[in-house]
Amino acid sequence: MGRLRWAEEGGGRWKLDMEAPVTMEGTARAVPGDPLPLSLSRGRRITRPKQLDFMHRFMSSPLVPSFAGDPANGGQGLLVHHAHTLHLTENWSTTILEQLDVQKISLLFKEFASNHVKEISWPKTIFKHLLDIFSWGLGTEFLFTQNSSFLVEMYNLPHHNLTLETAWPGLFVDNNGTYWDVPLSLAIDLASISSSSGLSYHLCLQHNSGKPKHFGGDQTTQVPPSLLPGLCVRAAASIKENWSIWRKKGGKLRMVQPYDAFLSDPHVTASGVIGAVASASYGDCSARLPIEDGLERYKAFRLYTRKNNLAVFTDLFASVSCTAQHGNFQRLFLDLTRLNARLDFPSGSAFLTGVAHLSQDLYNSRQLNLEAIHAVCPELTVSLQQQIAGPFSFRVDSRILFDPKDTYHIAHLDESIFAIDWALKVLGSAKATAWCSPKRREAMVELRFFES
Repeated sequence: MGRLRWAEEGGGRWKLDMEAPVTMEGTARAVPGDPLPLSLSRGRRITRPKQLDFMHRFMSSPLVPSFAGDPANGGQGLLVHHAHTLHLTENWSTTILEQLDVQKISLLFKEFASNHVKEISWPKTIFKHLLDIFSWGLGTEFLFTQNSSFLVEMYNLPHHNLTLETAWPGLFVDNNGTYWDVPLSLAIDLASISSSSGLSYHLCLQHNSGKPKHFGGDQTTQVPPSLLPGLCVRAAASIKENWSIWRKKGGKLRMVQPYDAFLSDPHVTASGVIGAVASASYGDCSARLPIEDGLERYKAFRLYTRKNNLAVFTDLFASVSCTAQHGNFQRLFLDLTRLNARLDFPSGSAFLTGVAHLSQDLYNSRQLNLEAIHAVCPELTVSLQQQIAGPFSFRVDSRILFDPKDTYHIAHLDESIFAIDWALKVLGSAKATAWCSPKRREAMVELRFFES
């Protein structure tokens, strides 16, 4: 299962781990306080070794590619992955992960072709550069029960998930695509397991130790305060409500299995979430970045105090989403069109105070304050999926930000992620996804189950 992350300071949304082709395990945490990752780049529901093993066995893919940034800008370029899984017992398996750096291999061949190394023996040169072009990892998984395992560091409690996690170092990625290595990261998470609607809550104890360091990306970027050394306790609670506006059960082809069982009914649905988040931080992580957008005075209803390296924060958050689907995903062509739009209000205090200021301006016939308008503008996330042919469909997720202070670009595209989905019909609801992010200059091939 995907691991729920936090309604964080400045964001107020449930956080998820992000896909990260720069690591062999394929994940990195989103930096607390950054916008919610787009759904195409959120953490997977099964581990990377299991994905690779499935692709090797059943999809004729002995090598699985990924792209981790432009090498000219400090990225790793094209990488290929392979996994060897050994089942030691019925409930115990070990996996050896292998990764080849194609860019460094090509540079090695260029070195062989150059004049000044013609007399150098191939074995010595290959052995010299072996650690540069080849990486490997070792992992083991022990299943205690059908619902818990040692690898995923997740243990079932009645109606709760308890996660104990230690990372040395811990890898984080910020909204600009910059990766950060935190020397030591410890976390204890307790999350309620509820139905699709109703009350949910989440508690977390997070400790970071050591100075974060860049791991590729912009080397001049300031360290996010939430990654600095210190201890942070967070709590969030939310209430979610779902509404089924319209759903069509009929019209399906008889004796024809849909390419994806979760995408077989045309429908229009909506949902809403409202909640609150609170945190207490001690240490360097209690610092905050300077406020540059002038919205601080519109957050009167939230609490943020800091004294003697101790900070306390609380705020409200909300989101509204709507999903519409046309087609049953059974026919060969154009039998699935799916659109989802979500409005996120990351700071309830800013929104309510902005509404109050705008109401006063309208009542007193004054010119509307642009900062107040900015305070009430939500973040818009749009996702579009369209069947191309058979089990293949195209998908794009985009985040749109509004800034009334910019008279030329009131709305601008912050990030888009493009993907091709291959629905694995025989498994009911599973797909192989190849996605790319132009903003982060990354691409990845992965396997997903039971994702609508």
